[in-house]
Amino acid sequence: MKRTTVSERALVLAPRGRDATIASMILREAGIAADACATLPDLLREMDKGTGFVLVTEETLVTADLAPLSDWLADQPEWSDLPFILLTSQGGGVERNPAARRFLEVLGNVTFLERPFHPTTLVSLARSALRGRRRQYEARARLEALRDGEAALRALNADLERQVTERALARGRTWALSPEIMGVLNAEGIFEQSNPAWQAVLGWSEPEVASRVFFDFIHPDDLSKTRAAWTAAVERGEPALRFENRYRHKDGGWRWLSWIAVPDDGKVYCTAREVTAEKGQAEALAERTAELVLYRNVVESDRFPICAYDADMRVTTFNTAHADDFLRVMGRPAALGEVLPDLFPPEQAAVLQAFIERALGGETFTVEADFGDPDMTVPHWELDFAPVRDEAGRIVGAFHHARDVSDRLRATAELRALEEQLRQSQKMEAVGQLTGGLAHDFNNLLAGIQGSLEMIGTRTRQGRMADVDRYLVAAQEAARRAAALTHRLLAFSRRQTLAPRATDVDALVAGMEELLRRTVGPGIEMEVARGPDVWAVEVDPNQLENALLNLVINARDAMPDGGRITIETANRALDKRAARERDIAPGHYVSLSVTDTGTGMPPEVAARAFDPFFTTKPLGVGTGLGLSMVYGFARQSGGQVRIHSAVGQGTTVSLYLPRHTGGAEGHEVAPLDAPGEAVPAAHGETVLVIDDEALVRMLVVDALTDLGFATLEAANGPEGLAVLRSPARIDLLVTDVGLPGGLNGRQVADAARTLRPGLPVLFVTGYAETAVLSHGHLDPGMEVMTKPFGVQEIGRRVRAILSKQ
Repeated sequence: MKRTTVSERALVLAPRGRDATIASMILREAGIAADACATLPDLLREMDKGTGFVLVTEETLVTADLAPLSDWLADQPEWSDLPFILLTSQGGGVERNPAARRFLEVLGNVTFLERPFHPTTLVSLARSALRGRRRQYEARARLEALRDGEAALRALNADLERQVTERALARGRTWALSPEIMGVLNAEGIFEQSNPAWQAVLGWSEPEVASRVFFDFIHPDDLSKTRAAWTAAVERGEPALRFENRYRHKDGGWRWLSWIAVPDDGKVYCTAREVTAEKGQAEALAERTAELVLYRNVVESDRFPICAYDADMRVTTFNTAHADDFLRVMGRPAALGEVLPDLFPPEQAAVLQAFIERALGGETFTVEADFGDPDMTVPHWELDFAPVRDEAGRIVGAFHHARDVSDRLRATAELRALEEQLRQSQKMEAVGQLTGGLAHDFNNLLAGIQGSLEMIGTRTRQGRMADVDRYLVAAQEAARRAAALTHRLLAFSRRQTLAPRATDVDALVAGMEELLRRTVGPGIEMEVARGPDVWAVEVDPNQLENALLNLVINARDAMPDGGRITIETANRALDKRAARERDIAPGHYVSLSVTDTGTGMPPEVAARAFDPFFTTKPLGVGTGLGLSMVYGFARQSGGQVRIHSAVGQGTTVSLYLPRHTGGAEGHEVAPLDAPGEAVPAAHGETVLVIDDEALVRMLVVDALTDLGFATLEAANGPEGLAVLRSPARIDLLVTDVGLPGGLNGRQVADAARTLRPGLPVLFVTGYAETAVLSHGHLDPGMEVMTKPFGVQEIGRRVRAILSKQ
C-alpha cells in the first residue's frame, strides 16, 4: 500500500451464493464504499491499492491457500493492522467453532459475525472497523511527521557539530581562562569535565569535582528544585536559563550560583556565575523596603491599633493607635522588644498567647476577647490575627489588628432587646389579626352550614322534600370552602401535607398555560419566558400549580385596565451574599417569577403582603390568604418567596425552589371538572379503619360499606393492633396519624407491615405531622390523605390503592 493512501472502502470476498452482492448492497446503503473480489489473489491485489476493512466468508478461507494472505499481513507497516469481518455459520468462539483459532492466528484483527445476521449488526461492525482503520491512518501520519522531524534534527546536529569543530580551539582558551564556572555533566550527574574556575570560586579541583555526583555539592533546601531542573534537561531536553541554587564551598560555606545549562547528545553543558553578593544585596533591599512599606502604609496610617511581633512574641513594631490604646487600658507606655503576653494579667496572657501561637502556625483568623488592666478598664476587642512571612514564604512573626467594640456590643444588645419587644408586639398583632379574620370567615361558613341543616330539618318535617337538595348543596359548598380555608391556613403555617417529587417547572408551566390565559382573560397579554435547561425541583406539583395560579390571579387583579403578565423561569446559583439577601441557604435554586405591569404597591403595603388575611382588595373580594399560602408552601418546600414592587410600575413575585439533582417526573395538570362517583369494590376486599373520632370513623365505614367493601374498625392504636394480630382478612389499613392509647398511626402501620408484609396503608390526617410521617418520605405502598375529605373521595382513593395490588 502506498504510504499516502487513505482508503475507507470495504473489500468483500464471498464468491459463493449472493453473500457478496447482499453485503455490498447493505454497506453502500449505509454510505460505505464496497467492492466485491472474485478470488483470493484478486483480493490481495485490491488490498495493495488500499482498503478500510475486508469482509470475507468462512468457507472461502477453509479450502484456500492462506500463505499469500498471511505474508501480506505480516508485511504490513508498523502502523497498520487491517481489520477483517469474518462471516461464519457456527459463531466465532473457539468452543463453538474450532476453526476460529486458525483464522485468528492468520487474520489477527478479526471480528466474527454469525449468519444469519441483521443488516444493522453488519453496518455497526463495519463502522467500528473503519473507526479503528482511521486511527491507524492517523498513527501513520504522526510517524511520518516524526521521521521528517528527526531528519531535520539530524541535519541541524550535523551543522552544529561542524561549528563545534571549527570553534573548538577558540573555546579551549575560553575554557581555561574564563572566571565563570564551566562543566560537562554526563547522564549519571557527574561533571566529567570542569574548568579551573571551579577551584577559584568554590575551592574544588577537577578530580574532586569529578569524584561525586553534583547533587552532593548542593544546599539541602535547593535539592528539590535542582532535581526537577535536571529531570527536565535529561528527560525532555529543556535548557535551564538563569537557574539559581547554592553550592558548597570547600571551606564549608555556601555560594549562590546562576546557571545556564543546555542538554545535548546525552550530556548537559553548563556555565555558572557566582551571584552571592548580588543575592545578599537584593535580600537586604527587600527587607528594608518591606519595613518601610509596613511602617508607612500599615502601621502608621491605620486609626486602629496594629502590633507586630517576631517568632518569640517580642514586639517589633506598632502604630500610634496601639500606643495610645495600650496606655489607655494598661496605664503605661508600650515598648519594643517586650514579650507581648507578659504585659497582661495571667488569665488574659494565656488567651493572648494562644491567639499568637495560632498566627505563628500560619492561621489567619478573627476573634473577640477582653483585654486590659482590671483596675483601669477592660474593653471588649475584635482582633484580626495573621502571620508575617519573608520572601521565601517562611513565617518570621505575626501581627494583629484590633478594634474596641465595647460600644457596639452595648448598642447591639440594646437593639436586640428592642427588636425582641417589637417582635412580641408584631406577634400579638398577627395573632389578633389571624384569629379575627379566621373567626369572621368561619362564622360566615358555619352560618351557611347550620342554617342549611336547620332548613333541611324543617322541610323534612313539613314533607316538602323538593327544596332539600338546594339546602344540601349549599351546606356542602360551605363545607368545601371551610376545608379550602383550613388548607390555606396550613399552607401559611407550613403544616400542610405535601407530596413532593422531582418536577419539571417548565413542563408544569406549559401544562397550565391555557388555563392561565383563560383565567386572565383577553384584555391582558400573557408571556412565558423559559430559561435555558432549567433544573428540576423537588416540590408538590399540585401545590406549585395552586401557588402559580394564585400569583397570576393577583397579577390580573392588579391590572383592572389591562396590561401584561410575564411568567419567567431561570436557574439561580446563590452564593452566601445573595442567599443572605433572600434569607435562604446558599446553593442552587430554580426561580419562578410572575411580573405584572399593574398598579404596584408602596413599601409599607409590600412589607405586609404575606400577612394572613391582609388584602388591598374590596371588602368581600378574596380572603387575604393567597400570598400567605404561597409563602408557607415555599418555606415548607425548603425555598423562599420574595416580592419587588413600585407604585405605578408593577410587581414581581419570585418563588425560589431548591434544585433536585435527579431527573424530573412527568406531571399532568389536574382537570377542572367535578369529581365522578366512587367505584364499587371489585372482590369484596376488607378495610380496617382506625380513627379516634367516632363520627369520622362512622362516615368512612358507612361509605366503604355502601361501596361493597367489608370493614373492620378500631378507636385507637392498641385496638387496631389487636385486629391486625387476628386471623381476619385485611386488604387495606386506613388509619388516622394522631391516635390516643400510646401508639400513633405510623407506629401501627409499621407494626402492621411486620405482621402482614406488604399491607397497603392510607394515612388520614388533619395536618402534616412531619416527624411521624418521616418528613414526607413514606415507604412504598403508603399514601397520605388530608382531612376533611368527602366520602366519595375516600372511596375513590381506597379503590385506586387496591387496584395497584
